[in-house]
Amino acid sequence: MKKVIIIGATSGIGRALALKMSDAGYTVGITGKRQTLLNEIEALKPNKIFASCFDVNDEPNLLDNLGSLIARLDGFDMLIYSAGYGEINENLDNQIEQDTLKTNVVSFTNVITWSFEYFKQQGHGYIAAITSVAGLRGNEKAPAYSASKAYQINYLEGLSKKSKQQKLGIHILDIRPGFMDTAMAKGDNLFWVTPLKKAANQIIAGIERSAEVLYVSKRWRIYAWISKILPRYLFTKL
Repeated sequence: MKKVIIIGATSGIGRALALKMSDAGYTVGITGKRQTLLNEIEALKPNKIFASCFDVNDEPNLLDNLGSLIARLDGFDMLIYSAGYGEINENLDNQIEQDTLKTNVVSFTNVITWSFEYFKQQGHGYIAAITSVAGLRGNEKAPAYSASKAYQINYLEGLSKKSKQQKLGIHILDIRPGFMDTAMAKGDNLFWVTPLKKAANQIIAGIERSAEVLYVSKRWRIYAWISKILPRYLFTKL
């Protein structure tokens, strides 16, 4: 299980994972929309990281682009979906909502289902996705973002159940970060912000022990527990 493709690796968690995983002995394929950033990452780890520049939202060419990258790696064992979009949208601008759903729901589903079928035919595989603790409850400041992450969480759980019941040999990992030290962490006075290197180390450790749900950092499990037991009528007042 040492050939991995990271969808969305020009920055943030995806970039940190690409660098850490290449150091850990993985052959890494990375994707993103910004060719210059992809070139910079590839140059840091020659013959370990292989970059392919394409937009995950380019549906007509998505599968061909994935296929070309897999051919360069001579196959692959693991898919990490790290592409994501989210904006604070208190005015409920519908374009922001639609852009969020395009990346976090439609493109997510296109990549994950294609990878699931690939691994099903191969007889083994590992699918991980960066979801979010935001998917545990609704959010008035970014409704589509939290809803799209809830979709991802439930979708991955469904695929995990399918793989186990049909004994397909496909492992599913749901990675749920809290606030990360990235450009997507918008707002003042954010708490429990996790550095990217720490996040990457925890994620790789979770991958290698075959975790099924991983909170990053671990303290966000406390938030998850509170979220599950807090009644809706109280939550909507917070």
